[in-house]
Amino acid sequence: MNNNMRGIRIIGTGSYTPPMKITNDELAEILDTSDEWIFTRTGIKTRHYNGGNPNYTMAVEAAKRALENAGVSPADIDYIVVSTSTPDFIYPITACLVQNAVGAANAACLDINMACTGFVAGLDMIRGLLYSGYNKILFVASECLSLHADFTDRATCVLFGDGAGAVVLERADKLFVSCMKAKGVSAENPILYYKQENEHNLPFNDSEQKQTEYKTCFLQMDGKEVYKFAVDAMPEAAKAACAKAGLDVDEIDLFIPHQANIRIVQTAVKSLGVSMDKVYTNIEAHGNTSSACMPVCLDELNKAGKLKEGMKLCFVGFGAGLTYGAVIIEL
Repeated sequence: MNNNMRGIRIIGTGSYTPPMKITNDELAEILDTSDEWIFTRTGIKTRHYNGGNPNYTMAVEAAKRALENAGVSPADIDYIVVSTSTPDFIYPITACLVQNAVGAANAACLDINMACTGFVAGLDMIRGLLYSGYNKILFVASECLSLHADFTDRATCVLFGDGAGAVVLERADKLFVSCMKAKGVSAENPILYYKQENEHNLPFNDSEQKQTEYKTCFLQMDGKEVYKFAVDAMPEAAKAACAKAGLDVDEIDLFIPHQANIRIVQTAVKSLGVSMDKVYTNIEAHGNTSSACMPVCLDELNKAGKLKEGMKLCFVGFGAGLTYGAVIIEL
């Protein structure tokens, strides 16, 4: 069999968005900013916060919904993979918490952390697991970035939101190609990283615990450097994946990019030479939810009836590290 035809089938999708919705105007009450300043620079109007609740609770809800949509019993899941850069614990891993909560007693468990590239990288890894003998895999991406945002830094905290998305996957004789890359940075100049040992200062927290009881890692970012990297990395990865598949870029039916910033997406798409009509975005309503962006987009498309048999989708993203990549699948 042509290795490019050893593909995957998405048999179910699910997502979870926390009920707490934070508008730009609400952020403007605690920051020197405005709705106009945020929206024109990022394309974001609102984002959702998990209110100090554990990240894994979002992963569980998305997982349950994906299983229900797939019509698959938890007992039939062979493997659970969770992508998260914001786990509640170093151990146990989040996948084990999901396994227990959904009752997938027969599943092996694995966490991955490639920050915003996690969903793309996870699809690439899961394809290998499926062809090593596992039959049905539950893949969840769940991120609670509000707990890592510095709410004294208007340049970064306005970008991020919380959420989770999930898919149930199995083998299929369909097109699958991937192109994964990295451009490693030094510890002295990491561009995008978490700065440790700061007091937690989440202003939108409905947890009963006092904020001062938390220690957290604040996300720090050199926005200009991230922008310069991303607008080149995403089209590079997408073009390389298309070449590997023997496809022209315009043969892709739909691009689902990492929802980092609408300006980054628009510039990268222009470099690819495709219309924004072939690109799905939800950044206006969700902000950047790291590795959860793409599966949440996928679930929205599925619920809207916009995913059709035979469509070719290209997932393309970048993240801290710096990592980047693209995966093309045929539905």
